[in-house]
Amino acid sequence: MQLGYIPPMTKGLTLDRSYVIRLVEMLEEQNVESVWTVEHVVMARNYDPLYPYSKDGMAPTAPDTLMPDPLEWLAFAAARTDRINLGTSVVVASQHSAAILAKRVATLDALSGGRLRLGVGIGWQREEYRACGVPYRDRGRRLDETIEAMRILWRDEWATYRGKHVDFENVHMDTKPFRADGVPILIGGSTEVAAQRAGRLGDGWYPYVISPEDFGRGVETVRATAKAAGRDPGQIGITIWPASFDFTKTFDLDFVKSYVDRGADRVVVSQGESMTTDIQGQRDFIRRYQDQVVAKL
Repeated sequence: MQLGYIPPMTKGLTLDRSYVIRLVEMLEEQNVESVWTVEHVVMARNYDPLYPYSKDGMAPTAPDTLMPDPLEWLAFAAARTDRINLGTSVVVASQHSAAILAKRVATLDALSGGRLRLGVGIGWQREEYRACGVPYRDRGRRLDETIEAMRILWRDEWATYRGKHVDFENVHMDTKPFRADGVPILIGGSTEVAAQRAGRLGDGWYPYVISPEDFGRGVETVRATAKAAGRDPGQIGITIWPASFDFTKTFDLDFVKSYVDRGADRVVVSQGESMTTDIQGQRDFIRRYQDQVVAKL
């Protein structure tokens, strides 16, 4: 069972060079498998309440929330570590140029020795799309094309892709990922459509705020869709952050096991669950979680 960690997203810490160095070095010392960063390019002051994981449509951000560029933050973390995998949770890839994102991702993956895990999603904030200069409508298809186009750019010496939103012919991207088969792409989102996308296109599925029962149904959808597409369902990894659904059950072994029994092969915890930003306090939290939960799964 792999253990991932979401670091603090807090002003005064998340971009504190000394703090981040000590944090990622501690995570690697504790044999945490992966560290995961979040993306929002901007947050509007008065946004349409479309956040899908709360009853009021409002995102759970606080005045001191800080979300730097996830790939840049992971690049810094990569330079201070050797083994820990580097994940995005998630990049709103449909807001990005497919070619530019492919080059950034390939560069980080190559320099980190193949440690990048690219989580992608479609986002929910209209105002953020507007600020990025990208239409909100048809963002699902744009995400599909972005995934397909990035893989072609990574794979082919001279790449051609013809889509509605992404289009290029006989172009050469000189920077390739560390691995010949490219960077693993995880599909974020808890809907049936997200699970289907993971089955069709993903190397993994990473839902958020999802009950064990709905998670189980989603895993079945991932596997059935993969099989229908001629893909091996067993090659699609499943990541889950149990506390995103119930923040009080971090150490509830039966609760966490209910996700693992339904197919999760990576469990993620967050700094928020440790109730401290102190490095030693987070180390103690991780050790306790490894001993009381991970070791018993």
